[in-house]
Amino acid sequence: MNDNLKIPPNERHKFSQPLGKLYAGTREETIIEVEKAIKEYLKKGFEVSVYLVGDIVTQDFLASNFLKPFISLCIVDEKTQRNHIKIEIEDFFEEIIEFENPEGGIKKESFTLLDAIVKSNKRTLLKVIVGEEDLLVLPLVVSIDLNDNMKNLVFYGQPPVTDSRKTIPEGIVMVDVEKRIQKVVDRFVGMMM
Repeated sequence: MNDNLKIPPNERHKFSQPLGKLYAGTREETIIEVEKAIKEYLKKGFEVSVYLVGDIVTQDFLASNFLKPFISLCIVDEKTQRNHIKIEIEDFFEEIIEFENPEGGIKKESFTLLDAIVKSNKRTLLKVIVGEEDLLVLPLVVSIDLNDNMKNLVFYGQPPVTDSRKTIPEGIVMVDVEKRIQKVVDRFVGMMM
Protein backbone atom coordinates (compact mmCIF):
# COMPACT_ATOMS: atom_id res chain seq x y z
CA MET A 1 0.00 0.00 0.00
CA ASN A 2 1.37 3.39 -1.01
CA ASP A 3 1.84 5.95 1.78
CA ASN A 4 0.96 8.82 -0.55
CA LEU A 5 -2.29 9.90 -2.15
CA LYS A 6 -2.14 11.25 -5.71
CA ILE A 7 -4.68 13.06 -7.87
CA PRO A 8 -5.91 10.84 -10.71
CA PRO A 9 -4.79 12.60 -13.95
CA ASN A 10 -8.35 12.59 -15.37
CA GLU A 11 -9.67 14.42 -12.24
CA ARG A 12 -6.95 17.11 -12.08
CA HIS A 13 -9.32 19.90 -13.27
CA LYS A 14 -11.62 19.31 -10.26
CA PHE A 15 -8.75 19.88 -7.84
CA SER A 16 -7.80 23.22 -9.43
CA GLN A 17 -11.20 24.77 -8.59
CA PRO A 18 -11.26 27.07 -5.53
CA LEU A 19 -12.59 25.23 -2.43
CA GLY A 20 -14.11 28.40 -1.02
CA LYS A 21 -14.56 32.07 -1.84
CA LEU A 22 -11.98 33.38 -4.30
CA TYR A 23 -10.78 36.94 -3.82
CA ALA A 24 -9.22 37.71 -7.21
CA GLY A 25 -6.61 40.40 -7.66
CA THR A 26 -3.15 41.48 -6.57
CA ARG A 27 -1.72 40.61 -3.16
CA GLU A 28 -2.45 44.13 -1.93
CA GLU A 29 -6.07 44.03 -3.15
CA THR A 30 -6.86 40.57 -1.84
CA ILE A 31 -5.43 41.13 1.64
CA ILE A 32 -7.72 44.19 2.04
CA GLU A 33 -10.73 42.03 1.06
CA VAL A 34 -9.69 39.33 3.52
CA GLU A 35 -9.39 41.89 6.34
CA LYS A 36 -12.91 43.15 5.52
CA ALA A 37 -14.32 39.60 5.59
CA ILE A 38 -12.75 38.86 8.99
CA LYS A 39 -13.98 42.19 10.41
CA GLU A 40 -17.52 41.20 9.31
CA TYR A 41 -17.25 37.88 11.20
CA LEU A 42 -15.97 39.69 14.29
CA LYS A 43 -18.84 42.19 14.08
CA LYS A 44 -21.27 39.25 14.07
CA GLY A 45 -19.74 37.99 17.32
CA PHE A 46 -17.63 35.10 16.00
CA GLU A 47 -14.19 34.18 17.23
CA VAL A 48 -11.83 33.73 14.29
CA SER A 49 -9.02 31.23 13.83
CA VAL A 50 -6.90 31.33 10.68
CA TYR A 51 -5.02 28.48 8.98
CA LEU A 52 -2.70 29.27 6.08
CA VAL A 53 -1.37 27.03 3.33
CA GLY A 54 1.30 28.59 1.15
CA ASP A 55 4.27 30.90 1.46
CA ILE A 56 2.90 34.08 -0.13
CA VAL A 57 -0.33 33.91 1.89
CA THR A 58 1.71 33.30 5.05
CA GLN A 59 4.02 36.26 4.28
CA ASP A 60 1.07 38.57 3.67
CA PHE A 61 -0.76 37.57 6.87
CA LEU A 62 2.40 37.84 9.00
CA ALA A 63 2.96 41.33 7.56
CA SER A 64 -0.53 42.51 8.57
CA ASN A 65 -0.84 43.72 12.17
CA PHE A 66 -4.59 43.11 11.95
CA LEU A 67 -4.45 39.54 10.56
CA LYS A 68 -1.38 38.21 12.38
CA PRO A 69 -3.05 37.59 15.81
CA PHE A 70 -5.66 35.26 14.24
CA ILE A 71 -3.07 32.82 12.83
CA SER A 72 -3.14 29.30 14.31
CA LEU A 73 -1.15 27.38 11.70
CA CYS A 74 1.00 28.14 8.66
CA ILE A 75 1.99 25.42 6.21
CA VAL A 76 4.88 26.45 3.96
CA ASP A 77 7.56 24.90 1.77
CA GLU A 78 9.64 28.08 1.41
CA LYS A 79 9.24 27.99 -2.36
CA THR A 80 6.98 29.94 -4.66
CA GLN A 81 6.82 29.04 -8.33
CA ARG A 82 10.08 27.14 -7.82
CA ASN A 83 11.88 30.14 -6.28
CA HIS A 84 13.16 30.03 -2.71
CA ILE A 85 11.27 32.24 -0.26
CA LYS A 86 12.19 32.97 3.36
CA ILE A 87 9.48 33.16 5.99
CA GLU A 88 10.46 35.55 8.80
CA ILE A 89 9.67 33.68 11.98
CA GLU A 90 10.85 35.84 14.92
CA ASP A 91 9.35 34.34 18.11
CA PHE A 92 5.86 34.13 16.68
CA PHE A 93 5.36 30.35 16.53
CA GLU A 94 5.15 28.15 19.62
CA GLU A 95 6.07 25.10 17.60
CA ILE A 96 7.93 24.48 14.33
CA ILE A 97 7.56 21.06 12.72
CA GLU A 98 9.44 19.84 9.67
CA PHE A 99 7.67 17.39 7.39
CA GLU A 100 8.11 15.73 4.02
CA ASN A 101 5.20 15.66 1.60
CA PRO A 102 5.33 14.51 -2.03
CA GLU A 103 4.92 16.99 -4.89
CA GLY A 104 1.39 16.82 -6.26
CA GLY A 105 0.29 14.50 -3.47
CA ILE A 106 -0.57 13.98 0.18
CA LYS A 107 1.44 11.82 2.56
CA LYS A 108 -1.10 9.66 4.43
CA GLU A 109 0.40 10.47 7.84
CA SER A 110 -0.34 14.17 7.27
CA PHE A 111 -3.95 13.48 8.36
CA THR A 112 -2.88 12.40 11.86
CA LEU A 113 -0.18 15.07 12.05
CA LEU A 114 -2.56 17.91 11.14
CA ASP A 115 -5.19 16.51 13.49
CA ALA A 116 -2.67 16.64 16.35
CA ILE A 117 -1.47 20.16 15.42
CA VAL A 118 -5.03 21.55 15.27
CA LYS A 119 -5.96 19.92 18.61
CA SER A 120 -2.76 21.19 20.29
CA ASN A 121 -3.94 24.83 20.04
CA LYS A 122 -0.28 25.85 19.68
CA ARG A 123 0.57 28.45 17.05
CA THR A 124 2.47 26.21 14.65
CA LEU A 125 4.63 26.52 11.56
CA LEU A 126 4.62 23.31 9.52
CA LYS A 127 7.58 23.43 7.16
CA VAL A 128 7.57 21.03 4.24
CA ILE A 129 11.30 20.50 3.78
CA VAL A 130 11.00 18.02 0.88
CA GLY A 131 8.19 18.18 -1.65
CA GLU A 132 5.37 20.71 -1.57
CA GLU A 133 2.53 21.87 0.66
CA ASP A 134 -0.26 22.70 -1.83
CA LEU A 135 -2.54 19.69 -1.31
CA LEU A 136 -2.18 19.69 2.49
CA VAL A 137 -5.15 22.05 2.46
CA LEU A 138 -7.33 18.90 2.10
CA PRO A 139 -6.26 17.00 5.25
CA LEU A 140 -6.18 20.35 7.10
CA VAL A 141 -9.84 21.12 6.31
CA VAL A 142 -11.01 17.71 7.58
CA SER A 143 -8.87 18.02 10.74
CA ILE A 144 -10.58 21.17 11.99
CA ASP A 145 -13.26 20.69 14.67
CA LEU A 146 -16.43 22.66 14.06
CA ASN A 147 -17.73 25.08 16.68
CA ASP A 148 -20.80 27.32 16.29
CA ASN A 149 -19.11 30.38 17.88
CA MET A 150 -15.89 30.02 15.90
CA LYS A 151 -15.07 30.78 12.28
CA ASN A 152 -12.23 28.50 11.24
CA LEU A 153 -10.89 30.01 8.05
CA VAL A 154 -8.36 28.30 5.79
CA PHE A 155 -6.60 30.54 3.27
CA TYR A 156 -4.44 29.53 0.34
CA GLY A 157 -3.14 31.18 -2.79
CA GLN A 158 -4.96 30.50 -6.05
CA PRO A 159 -2.64 30.50 -9.04
CA PRO A 160 -4.22 31.53 -12.33
CA VAL A 161 -5.68 28.48 -14.10
CA THR A 162 -6.06 28.74 -17.86
CA ASP A 163 -6.14 25.09 -18.88
CA SER A 164 -9.27 24.23 -16.89
CA ARG A 165 -12.83 24.08 -18.23
CA LYS A 166 -13.12 27.69 -17.17
CA THR A 167 -10.35 30.18 -16.53
CA ILE A 168 -9.72 31.00 -12.85
CA PRO A 169 -7.98 34.29 -11.98
CA GLU A 170 -5.12 34.59 -9.52
CA GLY A 171 -5.98 35.47 -5.96
CA ILE A 172 -6.54 34.10 -2.47
CA VAL A 173 -9.14 31.52 -1.47
CA MET A 174 -10.96 31.67 1.86
CA VAL A 175 -12.47 28.39 3.01
CA ASP A 176 -15.02 28.85 5.80
CA VAL A 177 -14.70 25.36 7.28
CA GLU A 178 -18.13 23.83 7.84
CA LYS A 179 -19.73 20.40 7.51
CA ARG A 180 -20.57 20.87 3.82
CA ILE A 181 -16.98 21.79 2.90
CA GLN A 182 -15.61 18.87 4.94
CA LYS A 183 -17.90 16.49 2.99
CA VAL A 184 -16.67 17.94 -0.32
CA VAL A 185 -13.06 17.49 0.80
CA ASP A 186 -13.79 13.90 1.92
CA ARG A 187 -15.06 13.22 -1.61
CA PHE A 188 -11.89 14.71 -3.11
CA VAL A 189 -9.69 12.62 -0.82
CA GLY A 190 -11.76 9.56 -1.76
CA MET A 191 -10.98 10.19 -5.46
CA MET A 192 -7.24 10.14 -4.81
CA MET A 193 -5.26 6.96 -5.30
